[in-house]
Amino acid sequence: MLPITMSAMVFDLSGHKLLATRKPFPKAGDNDLVVRVLACGVCRTDLHIMDNDLPSRDPPAIPGHEVVGQVVALGRNARRFSIGQRVGIPWLGKTCGSCAFCLMGRENLCDQLLFTGYDRDGGFAEYAAADERFCFSLPERYDDAHAAPLLCAGLIGFRAWRLAGGATAHRLGLYGFGAAAHIICQIAVSQGQEVFAFTRANDQAGQDFARSLGATWAGASNEQAPNSLDAALIFAPAGELVPAALAATRKGGIVVCAGIHMSAIPSFDYQLLWGERVLKSVANLTRADGDAFFRLINTLALETHVQTFRLEDANAAVQAVRRGLINGAAVLVPGTGTTPTAT
Repeated sequence: MLPITMSAMVFDLSGHKLLATRKPFPKAGDNDLVVRVLACGVCRTDLHIMDNDLPSRDPPAIPGHEVVGQVVALGRNARRFSIGQRVGIPWLGKTCGSCAFCLMGRENLCDQLLFTGYDRDGGFAEYAAADERFCFSLPERYDDAHAAPLLCAGLIGFRAWRLAGGATAHRLGLYGFGAAAHIICQIAVSQGQEVFAFTRANDQAGQDFARSLGATWAGASNEQAPNSLDAALIFAPAGELVPAALAATRKGGIVVCAGIHMSAIPSFDYQLLWGERVLKSVANLTRADGDAFFRLINTLALETHVQTFRLEDANAAVQAVRRGLINGAAVLVPGTGTTPTAT
């Protein structure tokens, strides 16, 4: 029998923290499924919402959009998945399906988007509901905690990587070596690319971590790489990295800003952009991105590195992400009795 209420961590926007509370068990809409949350990653976007970097919602949704769950209930029109099946719930929660962007295959730009953990309740809870049409089947080779960061860090990193030319860029720079970069680094190396990792100053542990995953070079973001880059992905939400990445990129190269929020970009001389350098941004993801991503990583020996936390310890997980203390990703695991760590 399904419960009437559940435990959840909800935003206290006035204090920029999460509060433990009891919430009603989620109701399944016509196309929805309801899952028992097995794991949910903590993404930097969650921090941006807590810090009011993104427009606030009233009332705020339960956060969490890297959700791995087991289906426990289905809406009347839900047919893709079965009770007991494991699924992934990503940031993209729903689109209109009929606007110009949706019809041209760019549903990530739909003006009526709904986001998991922002517009719809997410996975910082024991249960969550989602539109099954926007959920993914997950490769069996990844257990629950290690699959969670794939659903945003992996997906957004993959879209950014493809917008930067994918494997055609021989030398790839990664600015900010967190959850997304540690996944895309492995994909890039598997495709024969040289990866240059740029971290916070004096982050020797992060630089060693990048090298352990195959990076050719790792250094601080204010250092000069030994070679010009063919492309660069900026995962850190620091606007000053844009001119730095452009300066590190050869003529004809591509720089992609991969976050949903970034601090102000300082003015820079046109010479940094001249030479047909291209500056792009990534907005959300499409379901086609997800399908391509999961097909690819099912063929790779990709390893996500995670540190797990109990649901009630979500504030500690958020602070660890904020302070850059985790090599890889922080993941909440409801129902655990301790706070284990894993790689």
